[in-house]
Amino acid sequence: MNDDYGGLLKVTESGFWCEAGGFFVDPWRSVDRAVITHAHADHLAWGCGRYLVARDGLAVARVRLGESATIDAVDYGAPVDLGGVKVSLHPAGHILGSAQVRVEHRGRVWVASGDYKIEPDVTCRTFEPVQCHVFISECTFGLPIYRWRPRREVLDSIVAWWQGNCESGRSSILYAYSLGKAQRVLGGLVESRIDLPGPIYTHGAVEAMNAAYRRSGVVLPPTIPARSAGAGGRFEGVGALIVAPPSAAGSPWVRRFGEASSAFVSGWMRIRGARRRRSVDRGFVLSDHVDWPGLLSAIDATGAESVWLTHGYTAVVARWLRDRGRDARPVATRYEGEVEGASGDEPDADRDIPVSIDPSGGPAID
Repeated sequence: MNDDYGGLLKVTESGFWCEAGGFFVDPWRSVDRAVITHAHADHLAWGCGRYLVARDGLAVARVRLGESATIDAVDYGAPVDLGGVKVSLHPAGHILGSAQVRVEHRGRVWVASGDYKIEPDVTCRTFEPVQCHVFISECTFGLPIYRWRPRREVLDSIVAWWQGNCESGRSSILYAYSLGKAQRVLGGLVESRIDLPGPIYTHGAVEAMNAAYRRSGVVLPPTIPARSAGAGGRFEGVGALIVAPPSAAGSPWVRRFGEASSAFVSGWMRIRGARRRRSVDRGFVLSDHVDWPGLLSAIDATGAESVWLTHGYTAVVARWLRDRGRDARPVATRYEGEVEGASGDEPDADRDIPVSIDPSGGPAID
C-alpha cells in the first residue's frame, strides 16, 4: 500500500497500523495498543496490551476480553492524544458501542468505519457521518440487490410467525447472532409495545450479551436462560420464542424443545437458497450492516477524497466508485463481516454464496 493521503494508517501483518501514534485499529492479532471499532471477534483481538473503546461498548468488550484486560473507555467525540495523533470515536450504528475511529495528524484526517449501518436502532447510537480525507469502509453487502426493508416491517413479520406457531402448538426457534442481532430483535419487541405471544428463552451466549446490554442501559424484554429448559423431561414452554446463535442449529440443545418452527435472521436471507442452506422454515431479512444505497450515501457523506474498501464485495464497490470519478481501492484484511460470537466464533457460511438475478433484473429470492 502506498503512502499517499498522509499515510496515517498502513496495512501490516497485524492490521491497520498508525506509526505516528503507535497504535493499531482493529488488529487481528495481539498488539501493545489497540483502538477498537466494536466487539465482534474479527475486530476485537484477544490479548492486546491496552484497548481503547467507546464507553457505550465497555460492558460488551469486558465480556469478550475478561476482567484482566486493560480497557480505556471514552465518550463519543471526545478527543484522545495518542503519540501526538488526535483520535476520537464516533457512532457507527452497527451494535452497542460500535464506533468509527477518526485519526487526525498534521491536517490530514482518516476514518476507519469498522462495520456500520445507517438505519436507527434502539440498541445503539445511530451512525453519524464524519468528514475525512480517507474513509475505510466495509462492503459486506456491497451489491445492488441488497436493499433492506424498514426494521419495523421485519419485526412485525417475526411476531406474526411466532404467533402462528403458538396457535399451532409449536415453539419458535429464532437463530440470530449472539452479539448485536439478537439484542436488536429483542429490543425491537419492546419498541413495538405489543403483547408478546409467549415467554422468551435464550441460549447462554445470547443471555451473556443481553446482560451486558442491560448493564449499559438498553431495555430488553424479560428473557429466561434456557440452560435447564427440558432437561430430564419434556419442555413445557410450548408457544415460547427461543433465541439462539446459528451454531446451535442441529445440536442436542435445540432438540430439547420438541416440535418447533425455526427461522434465521440475517441480511443473507435476501437471496435465493439461503434459507434452504440453513435448513430453517423461515428467513427474515434484517442486517446490522449497511445496504447498497446506504453504503453509497454514507461514503458520499464523508466527502472523502479516497475510499479504502475492506471486507465483502470490495471489487464491485471499488469499480462503481471509480466509474464515478472517486479514488477507491480494495484492501486485503482478515475481517469477515457477520460473525458468531461467544459460543464459538463462526463466520456466516452464506457470505460468499453466488447470487442469481431474475430476468427482470431483480434479485432471485425465496
